[in-house]
Amino acid sequence: MSRQAYRAALVHMLDDPCRAPAAEACAYHTDGLLVVEDGHVAAFGAYEDLAPALPAGTPVEALSGRLITPGFVDAHTHYPQTDVIAAWGSQLLGWLNNHTFPAEQAFADRAHADEAAGFFLDQLLRNGATTALVFCTVHKTSVEALFDAALARNMRLIAGKVLMDRNAPPALCDTVETGRADTEALIRAWRGRGRLGYAVTPRFAVTSSEAQLAMAGEVAAAHPDVLVHTHMSENLDEVARVGELFPGHRDYLDVYQRFGLLTDRSVFAHCVHTSEDALRRMVGAGAAAAFCPSSNLLLGSGLFSLRQACACGVTVGLGTDVGAGSSFSLLHMMGEAYKVGQLRGEGLDPLHAFYLATLAGARALKLDDKVGNLAPGKEADFLVLDLAATPLLARRMAAAKTLADKLFVLSILADDRVVERAYLAGALAHARDGDLRR
Repeated sequence: MSRQAYRAALVHMLDDPCRAPAAEACAYHTDGLLVVEDGHVAAFGAYEDLAPALPAGTPVEALSGRLITPGFVDAHTHYPQTDVIAAWGSQLLGWLNNHTFPAEQAFADRAHADEAAGFFLDQLLRNGATTALVFCTVHKTSVEALFDAALARNMRLIAGKVLMDRNAPPALCDTVETGRADTEALIRAWRGRGRLGYAVTPRFAVTSSEAQLAMAGEVAAAHPDVLVHTHMSENLDEVARVGELFPGHRDYLDVYQRFGLLTDRSVFAHCVHTSEDALRRMVGAGAAAAFCPSSNLLLGSGLFSLRQACACGVTVGLGTDVGAGSSFSLLHMMGEAYKVGQLRGEGLDPLHAFYLATLAGARALKLDDKVGNLAPGKEADFLVLDLAATPLLARRMAAAKTLADKLFVLSILADDRVVERAYLAGALAHARDGDLRR
């Protein structure tokens, strides 16, 4: 048995702070001890409580000035869009045509997909995301490249081949038949290997015919351990276009529901322009939403009401949505979510923001039995954050008196330099100094 202990400040979430008292929703130890055995958490708590019970000979690494947190969970992102991050342009539909679709055509080439997948996963880890739900492209090889790269890193990752048979360049269109064949082959080959999961992935209703959406629902129903991952109600022009393509439906969500894509395993990205009625129908089905504040701002899509979604009971995770999202950092997304709330007149407590980036994301992805916090028995995916990574951060942290203060400062001032280390199943996967031999 391999065993290692880490002494530092520790924090993780036990529940939604909007639904439970702060003392019950969050565990914080200014002098804590994390014990890892064989890739799983063996103990998490106060050093004075746990140290006396440590087995003799257990190595303890002291990490003064550091904060250990669970790895972040990115509830929605696109690895093929890495090279169009920070692309100037119009709103959603124009941005897809001008930037996304041209970039995605290159992923027919396996060598290109391999290089992009490796870079993408390294950027996730560099920024502290240890779990992600990821869009690939329409090409089967794009999924294989990403899964190979994730398997090599022992990373918990869910992804899927995009289904898209209309309203896109011919080079990016599949058919109902090829989409089904590729999706089912990928599920057979990859689902459950290492720490991988699969998501049936129609891009959005605009680019899939009724026949393809029906096929996607059939495949999802036939494989009850896979997710459904798509976009919904991101942009007003998109919503109007869906209304034109699917007349007679109650709303955008009803389109997905008709074809069997509203399930307890569905993750709908954005939901910016989603009514309270639709949100409650999502809750009834057990579906989740991914809040992507950075991309919503960059594309001018609108301001998601986290308050409304939470009041309806929707499980909401936080997504970077690279490349319309401008950063791989979930800490940065916490800050962007706060700004969206400010524009809506809705405050966002720092503990709630931290919950969105960790346990809430794991709940949205149906992985909270494995990751999302550092409860004993869970997989030891965790971060060591340097609270003095930059001179400004160190100076500001010196004045931060509470955990909420510190988390808020991180959400506004942190970048990838804060992530000193990232661990996957107890093994060092990223080190700021480049040393992965620990």
